[in-house]
Formats: sequence, C-alpha cells, structure tokens
Amino acid sequence: MNEPGGVTGREDGGASVRHATGSAKELIAAMPRLILEARRAAASVFHGLHGRRRAGPGENFWQYRRFNDGEPSNRVDWRRSARDDHLYVREREWEASHTVWIWPDLSPSMVFASPLVWETKRDRALVLAFAMGELLVRGGERVAIPGLMRPSANRNVIERMAEAIIHHGGEWKSLPPPITPGPREEIVLLSDFWSPAREVVGAIDHMAKRGPGGHVVQIVDPAEETFPYSGRIDFREPETGQNLMVGRAEMWARDYLALVAKHRETIRSEVSPRGWSFAIHRTDRPASELLIALHARMGETRDVISRKRTSVKLGETEAA
Repeated sequence: MNEPGGVTGREDGGASVRHATGSAKELIAAMPRLILEARRAAASVFHGLHGRRRAGPGENFWQYRRFNDGEPSNRVDWRRSARDDHLYVREREWEASHTVWIWPDLSPSMVFASPLVWETKRDRALVLAFAMGELLVRGGERVAIPGLMRPSANRNVIERMAEAIIHHGGEWKSLPPPITPGPREEIVLLSDFWSPAREVVGAIDHMAKRGPGGHVVQIVDPAEETFPYSGRIDFREPETGQNLMVGRAEMWARDYLALVAKHRETIRSEVSPRGWSFAIHRTDRPASELLIALHARMGETRDVISRKRTSVKLGETEAA
C-alpha cells in the first residue's frame, strides 16, 4: 500500500545515503527524550499492576525474611542473622522462564507525522517498546529484540534496548528477522504494517510455528485513518521513493479506506485463529492507553499458556 507522505521528488543514490545517515543521527539525538517519555508512560501504568516476581527456585537474590518455626535450620542465613537478634532466611527469585520478544518497526515508512500530530510513528513505536520492556522486567519477565538483543531481565533494560538499536548497522526492515519463539514465549510487533499483506501474513505464520503468544499492534498516524487530503497532492512511498501525483485527492478517500479495511481484515484473519491479539493505535492517542490494554491482553495470553502447560503435565501423569 502507498503511504501518504509529503511533497517531495525522487532521490538519487547519494541523496538516499545522506538521508539514511541523517535519519540515524536524528534517531540517536532523539533517544534521551524517547527514553524519558517511555519511563513516564511506564510509571503511569505500573501503579496497580501486579507482576510475577516472587520467591522460588532461581539464581538471583530476592529478599530476606524471618525464619519460621519448623523450617530446616540449614535455610538460615547466619551472616544476615548475626546482625541482630532474629534469624533470617535468604530467598531467591522465582524464575518464570518467560521471554517476550518486542519488535519496534523503524523502517522509513515509520518516519512519518502529519500536521495532525507532533510525533512520528517511529518515535511512538520506540516509546511503546521501551515502556513495555520496563513494565515486563519489573514484573519479572525477560525482554528481547529479534536480531538485536538477547533475552534480558536487567533493570536497565530500556538503556540496553536503546543501545542495541543505536548500534544496529544494517538496513531497517518493516518486519522482524525470522525467529521462532517457543510455546512459553510471546512476541509483540509494533509496526504500521503497510507492507504487502502476504508478507505480513507470511512473517506471522513463521513466528507462530511453535505456538507462542502474540500481539500485533498497528501504529498509524490519524491522517492514515481519515485521509484528510483534497486537491492536487503528491504522495511519496517512503520505502521505495516512488511518487504518485493525483488531482482531486478527496475522490480517492473511499477506495483508500476500503483498501485499509481489507488489509487489516487479512491480518486479523491470520492472527485471530492463533489466539493472537490485534490492535490499532493512533499516534494522537496517549501511549499509556495502549500499554494498559496490551498488558491486560498479555496477562490473558499467559493464563492460556499456563493452562496448556498444566493440561500437558496432567496428561503425562495419567499416561504414567
């Protein structure tokens, strides 16, 4: 599908290189602001949410608690207990072995903001990715970026995500590199999904092969939803640089909106049978609005995964 864009001419090879370099510098310069926005969004959502961090088998220290009568004496942490008159037990953090793969689309089509908003789709995707990473790590999960960052539960996960993105030396693609998350993992795709429907469907089909949970979020500018154009307009397709000059653009609105609806229905028909969620997020809406809804959907997905795991274990027990 063609992306609504500004009035611009074609670029030669040298101009394309300069444009890519300028975009990279602009992204680096914007990172401090985006990180701050993500932390604010995560903080506004985190209050009242309950994560999965608790005591249990694992390698990382969780907390000290008072020793209870009847417990084995070998559980006492004598070094901590020596500090006062009470006995303490050193607990480790329960490891859920749950990884969430987050893909923020940073391809050229995402660097678009109409006069109706002040933020590009790319910036909103990064704010959402960083904020979601912060929320997940606080809740005891691990976060990864396909092709860029291995699963991490580091408390400074936003900085790690930002560094991985900044040091990416290749060309940004609309869809993530081929990965096949396990059945106990999830993937969150943050993109405008204006790639051809067959490419989007093919990527989802590949990622869903092993049965992970999935969440597809289409990030759009309000102009892409309403098509507020009229008169003579020069539309530019940012991925290829192709131009389309049209007269009386308002006459195209009905066909455009019908194509958008058909495109979305194709994606929805692919994700729904798999139990994945599909959401549309406009950049003129607060990021926290999507974060709350997405966090709730992810909780529902984990409940489904947990029930599947429990049913498998029960089946193994009955067979034994």
